[in-house]
Parts: sequence; structure tokens; C-alpha cells
Amino acid sequence: MVALSQGTWIVIADGEKALFMENITDAEDPNLMIVSVEETDGPAGRPSDRAGRRADAGPNQKSAVEEPKWKAQAKSLFVQDVANLLNRKGLKGAYKRLVLVASPHVLGLLRRRLHSEVLGKVVAEVDKTLTNHPLHKVEQVLINRLKPAT
Repeated sequence: MVALSQGTWIVIADGEKALFMENITDAEDPNLMIVSVEETDGPAGRPSDRAGRRADAGPNQKSAVEEPKWKAQAKSLFVQDVANLLNRKGLKGAYKRLVLVASPHVLGLLRRRLHSEVLGKVVAEVDKTLTNHPLHKVEQVLINRLKPAT
């Protein structure tokens, strides 16, 4: 279970929250310590300029206007911020090994935005959303997912 050896950084992210953790013990019994937590600044609700209705050619007819993709854009921008932070820290040598934990969509966004040198430090990926799980459950999921096949 080299992926979780001591000093490995684990990043658990979704489109609104990212947990940066470091394993401070060995791979057999990982003990994750939270280094930092990043969250989006934007409101969780609807934007103030919500989709509305527009007048049609007929008398007293209106059609709905599609809501802009603001939520997807906000998530994409947040993932970009997470990647920028990982790039800065990784290029400065803050970590040697990195495990990414996120949904398949967020993993794809992260991969595209990480520097090639930082991508070289990725030792494992787990396609699961764990941002709101307690640490002991996160540790257990990582142990189960990253143990070598026998």
C-alpha cells in the first residue's frame, strides 16, 4: 500500500469543497491529518438574475428562458482553484505523493488542469465523493480501495 505511505497528500474534492490531508503514519494504519479546507465563496442558492420568461409573438404568450449554466461554471472554477493550489504546492515540493479522491467528473477536470510535474506525483485516484464523510470512514475507504490485489 505504497499509495498511502507516510507524507502522502490526499485531496478529497467535489465542486464546492476540497479537503487537503496528509498521512502522518504508515500505510498499514493511515492517520490522516487535515492540512486545509477550501470551500466556494459563492452562494449555494439560486443567483439573483434567475431565468425568467420572455414575451412571444402571440397575444399574452410567454416562454420560459433556460437558466444559465452558472452552477456548472462555478464548480469548474472551484476545481481550477484547487488545481492551482496543488500546482503551487507540488512545484514547491510540499508533497512527493498525491492521492486524488473525487467523482469521475471532478477527477477529469483536475487531471486536465494539473501541471505535468504534479500529475507525475499522483500515485492513486479514487472515484468517489467523500467530502462530507468523517475521517475514520475516509481512512477505511482508502485502505479498502488502495490495498494491493492478492
